[in-house]
Amino acid sequence: MKIVAGLGSIDEYETFVKAGADEFFCGYVPFSWAEKYGVIHPLNRREVLFYNVQIGSMSELQILKKMVDYYGKPVKLTFNSIYYTGEQYPVIAEIIIQCMAAGFENFIIADPALMLYLRQQKINCGIHLSGETAEVNRGMLEQMLPFGIRRVIFHRKNSLEDMQSCIKEADFPHEYEAFILNELCHFSGAFCNSLHCDELTHLCRVPYELGNLHKKEETDAAQKDVAETDRIQGKEGKGLPLDEDGYLTGSTGCGLCALYRMKQVGITHLKLVGRGNYTDFMEKDIRQLRKALDILEKSDNELQYQRKMKASLFPDGCSQNCYYR
Repeated sequence: MKIVAGLGSIDEYETFVKAGADEFFCGYVPFSWAEKYGVIHPLNRREVLFYNVQIGSMSELQILKKMVDYYGKPVKLTFNSIYYTGEQYPVIAEIIIQCMAAGFENFIIADPALMLYLRQQKINCGIHLSGETAEVNRGMLEQMLPFGIRRVIFHRKNSLEDMQSCIKEADFPHEYEAFILNELCHFSGAFCNSLHCDELTHLCRVPYELGNLHKKEETDAAQKDVAETDRIQGKEGKGLPLDEDGYLTGSTGCGLCALYRMKQVGITHLKLVGRGNYTDFMEKDIRQLRKALDILEKSDNELQYQRKMKASLFPDGCSQNCYYR
């Protein structure tokens, strides 16, 4: 299984390669798009300018391509919105053509209409089905076959059983990617109604309570269990030990315990979310994931793997904020 890490800027590429990443994904939003459509019609649902979430110019893409040529670790570009307006499809197609001319072959896409439009326009780019897609199952994948998708990225709420069913019974691509670390989104991609922009706080970062409005006793109990959504911003959560930088691997979403089973069901790539994360935190995550994969290769069974992994990576306790229970 290969590590696919998120890039917030081209400055992170070399650091993450040396940490052990095998592939990368990043956003690309030309200023012309941001100027015309703003945050209301996003290109990849990350319309941010004031911190490192994506690349904003063709010159940066060209520099990144030279780095890819040197280090040999490929980068795919994200077009993650689940729909676009009619006038935007030709604009996006032109952006993708420019990116292909710059040397980028594969694009993460969530909107089936965009996939159809690209194929109708005879644009033969590589398509990876985005993890922002609302649902992934065998029937849905069969409808995607005409688009020539090269990789399926399962969304956060797909169980390992779902993945196994799709991989074994659907006549589909040879590559399958699943989330492994960071951002266990409460709303699961397509169902998020937040704007990821500079002006507004993401909805998943707003404290909230779970309870039944019609049953006061349940509501009172729920008030004692307010969601702590961002442990790395000074919150110690359950009191688990953080490192000297105030960071705990997997505190915002972790699937390391499931690596053995993920390999068994046929997952080929591991998605390490990180656009907008601190560079040193991402570097630690990549190194930790690489350690876990090394342990996996030397383990004879799942129990042996989990014991060795937890002893090595989480000797004082893990976050238990699990993707796959």
